Amino acid sequence: MTILITGGAGFIGSNFIRYMLTEHPDTPIVNLDALTYAGNPESLRDVADNPNYTFFHGDICDPGTVAAVFSRHPIDTVVHFAAESHVDRSISDGSTFVRTNVLGTFTLLDHAQKHGVRRFIHVSTDEVYGSTPEGSFCEIDNLNPSSPYSASKAGSDLLARSFFITHGLPVIVTRCTNNYGPYQFPEKLIPLFATNLLEGKKVPIYGTGKNVRDWLYVLDHCRAIDFVLRHGEPGEVYNIGGGAEKTNLEITEKILEHLEKDGSMIAYVPDRKGHDFRYSLDFGKLRNLGWKPAYSFDDALAATIAWYAENEWWWQPLKGRSP
Repeated sequence: MTILITGGAGFIGSNFIRYMLTEHPDTPIVNLDALTYAGNPESLRDVADNPNYTFFHGDICDPGTVAAVFSRHPIDTVVHFAAESHVDRSISDGSTFVRTNVLGTFTLLDHAQKHGVRRFIHVSTDEVYGSTPEGSFCEIDNLNPSSPYSASKAGSDLLARSFFITHGLPVIVTRCTNNYGPYQFPEKLIPLFATNLLEGKKVPIYGTGKNVRDWLYVLDHCRAIDFVLRHGEPGEVYNIGGGAEKTNLEITEKILEHLEKDGSMIAYVPDRKGHDFRYSLDFGKLRNLGWKPAYSFDDALAATIAWYAENEWWWQPLKGRSP
């Protein structure tokens, strides 16, 4: 097996590459990343010299680049992380999200089909289902995205499914809840709040802070994708959850407690446009196959905050970086 990982210099992709090189050291990994603002080669500097790791700088939207990657390496498996993913940025300018998430996914699927790839994992998000005040979404529920980001991801999910139905490309779609952990770009809630507090800055909470998300530690997500890669069925969708639903205010209070700060460091700001109230996934389908989260939320959050406290060299140059 030779795996092409797209977006491997990003948050989840870099953690997955490190995970795979540790758990499956004989598996060659090719990382295709455009190194946009959220892609950071420093996230992988500890594995850069691994003989089974190859980095390829390029844009998934460019057919020539994607063709070159497939022609130079015997790729038989694709794990597709590359995506624009920050909702706020999609509200201010959705064009990049449509280009990367829809056109980029199509380009990859097209070349994967032409080269006879044996497995294509398309990594998606719970946000494609939209918001729900109660209950949890399962894999057969309708897609009801609310933001340009989630709409572009829903479009890419449907493209992936169309290549399975039309061409028989062995595509599997995974949809995960909010990830957290080391190497996450400090625009997302947990790294933003942790690094702000480490710098003595206040943390901005949208609206009342009562919006609810389920939180998944990034290494549990890596474990789940590896599990689906080996045990999932082509054409299927698998929800991946952490089983840790929290309000944004609860998360904030835990981070404040860990860093010995108080509520005076909270700054309430106007709510985001179209802000979904609650995401929740039923991931019983994956549990029934044998996967479940291995990390407790409290322990993994503590480890995450400690990582940012100990690795200012990584995040300090990224604060305030614009695409």
